[in-house]
Amino acid sequence: MNGITYKNTITTIPNWVENLHIQQPKGYAYETETHFVHFYGSDKGFHVISTGLTAIEKKEGTLLEWVQRVFGAEEIEDLSVEIGCSIKGVWRPSLYYYEETYQALDISENEMRLSEYSLRLLIQKLDEIFLYIEPDLHSLNTYSHKTRELLILARTEVENFWQYYMVQANENPVGRNYTTKDYVKLLDKLHLKNFEFTLKTYSNIPPIKPFENWNLDAPSVSLTWYDAYNKTKHDRDNHFSKATLINCINAVVANLVMHCVKFSPYPMFEQTNMFSSLINQHFNASFDNCDSKSFYLPKIEIPEGTREDLFVFDCKQNKFDLPFITLPLYL
Repeated sequence: MNGITYKNTITTIPNWVENLHIQQPKGYAYETETHFVHFYGSDKGFHVISTGLTAIEKKEGTLLEWVQRVFGAEEIEDLSVEIGCSIKGVWRPSLYYYEETYQALDISENEMRLSEYSLRLLIQKLDEIFLYIEPDLHSLNTYSHKTRELLILARTEVENFWQYYMVQANENPVGRNYTTKDYVKLLDKLHLKNFEFTLKTYSNIPPIKPFENWNLDAPSVSLTWYDAYNKTKHDRDNHFSKATLINCINAVVANLVMHCVKFSPYPMFEQTNMFSSLINQHFNASFDNCDSKSFYLPKIEIPEGTREDLFVFDCKQNKFDLPFITLPLYL
């Protein structure tokens, strides 16, 4: 069973504020044996789906008729992932609470902590470089032995993420070893272009999207910071100048994107540990042109005897949402 996603244009829930559709403009819906189910969602930041704002009503007519009548649904599209299902290691909105995220993505807190530790080292090294090179539009092409060192280290870490996904997908390399010809297959499956980071202190630096131009036709060269790593590692004499500050920043942010995909962005920004402190010191992040059709929706179990009228049904607080079924990743 797949659901639908749409834009909310009216609010008709009794005794609720009339502008809820403005505060929560995204809608997601499906039907159970007895009721229609609607979730409200944001269209900003990480596009939170508010499972506490679950509206339900006894079925009458079709799901499309219901969402159009009750929520003024426009721009209706089918969801691509079955209700109550998720893909291993691929975070999407609606997964907010840590334990639910671990379960849905089949990951562990220990895995996340080890990843945080590795990324903390990268950010600390980037922070040290910022003490000597002030990030500015005029300094982004500055290079040094320190930037080259960080570029190489960051590339190593991001390939660890990529290899994890190749193994999960049971994908063999095209040649003897995995290369960008293999890794580029992850681009759409992991929604890597969705993530956008900005440097808080250096607002004149454009948004950082390390995977924005990655493509199948030129899987190494189109990934500029990765191509710079290849050149400066294997031919330093001729390509030392490729180890620029901007390539370092992109390589570090590429790791942050991969961490968000595997573990969710919320712990990265909302914890109170040293890792989150470093992240919040330097970065803001959000989605950019994300595909709401790929979002996950929890499957809820509506008890017998539930009210038949339209009302808000807090499935999370009442624990009526079922565990996610974790599906394997296919490339």
